[in-house]
Amino acid sequence: MSKVLMLLGVGANCALLFYFKYFDFFITSVNWAAGTEFPLREIILPIGISFFTFQGLSYIIDVYLQRVSVQKNIINFALFKSLFPQLIAGPIVRYADVHDQIEKREVTVDSFAYGVRRFVLGLGKKLIIANTLGQVTDNIFMLPNDQISLSIAWLGAICYAFQIYYDFSGYSDMAIGLAQMFGFKFKENFNFPYISRSITEFWRRWHISLSSWFRDYLYIPLGGNRKGNVYINLLVVFIVTGLWHGAAWNFVVWGLWHGTFIIIERLFRNFNLNIKIPNIIFWLYSMIVVLVGWVLFRSPSLEYAINYLKTMFGVDRSDHIGFTVWYFADSMVLTTLVLACICTIPITKYIRDKVGDYNAHSSLSLLIQNMYALFVLIVCMMFLATLTYNPFIYFRF
Repeated sequence: MSKVLMLLGVGANCALLFYFKYFDFFITSVNWAAGTEFPLREIILPIGISFFTFQGLSYIIDVYLQRVSVQKNIINFALFKSLFPQLIAGPIVRYADVHDQIEKREVTVDSFAYGVRRFVLGLGKKLIIANTLGQVTDNIFMLPNDQISLSIAWLGAICYAFQIYYDFSGYSDMAIGLAQMFGFKFKENFNFPYISRSITEFWRRWHISLSSWFRDYLYIPLGGNRKGNVYINLLVVFIVTGLWHGAAWNFVVWGLWHGTFIIIERLFRNFNLNIKIPNIIFWLYSMIVVLVGWVLFRSPSLEYAINYLKTMFGVDRSDHIGFTVWYFADSMVLTTLVLACICTIPITKYIRDKVGDYNAHSSLSLLIQNMYALFVLIVCMMFLATLTYNPFIYFRF
């Protein structure tokens, strides 16, 4: 592939993404900055456009760099572009990772059974944990700023942190499970991000497919660690990361927020300061930065986010509080929060690995795994039958 064709392909994909996702945001920003009144198009956003656009971009760039050969079978290429398990909620699957599997794959009873169990696990994350805490999050973030107390603000931020993690990782588990049922093996997308002791580590564990995509297709081409200003390169990557998640200024600030701390941590590493600080302090620092970021991410506007954070850290006190924190934190929510905390630490992975390692194909091991999956499935069915709240938070992506 020639460089001209590569640039045309990249430009076409980016132009479509800009038009559908960012055109109205661009017009709104111009109107605000210049005092103009250009009308908005109110363009309907195709669901999952960010995911399948990045798939297309990675294919074009990898073909140009000769990392993969051109797929000449239109059916196989369409399969890659429209592979439904991960199409609308990730992970971002590159052609280089699945092109061999598109040509030839094998489905066995064991791999199909693993896929079913993995799908059920993801369904449980979504329905049991994410939906329960998501309802609390929505109720809190719908309140005016002057009706939110300090404790309610913290509860809302914590609930959203768990909601987005279990929602997103749940969908990733379901995608990996569904793909496994059809003979595809996707890479992992999350690796216990809430045990991170730095923001750098957090981004190695959070949405791994997106982080690695930006590293390979934006950060390194910008110069990475070797060319240009590494801090400018990092800042550009995180600004684009913020915009990828949504067409609003609070997403841009969210990206800048994370990028700033990535740069600060890099500077401290360069100084080689041998300061002994307990790991719990590093973890607390990381989680506070992440929670502040999630407030920016979840808020309907940047102004709302700033006022929310002022309340959260006691800078402003609300005078019209109509509810105590216990109105939102009932026994069901508190139980779910405890469950969410337990499942964010590797003890769950340790137990699962041990059960699997103990002769994974033995009758006892399979019985434990299948009974656990059956129990989670039954609970999920109960939640589906009794609850009407089931949001899909990826329309903006």
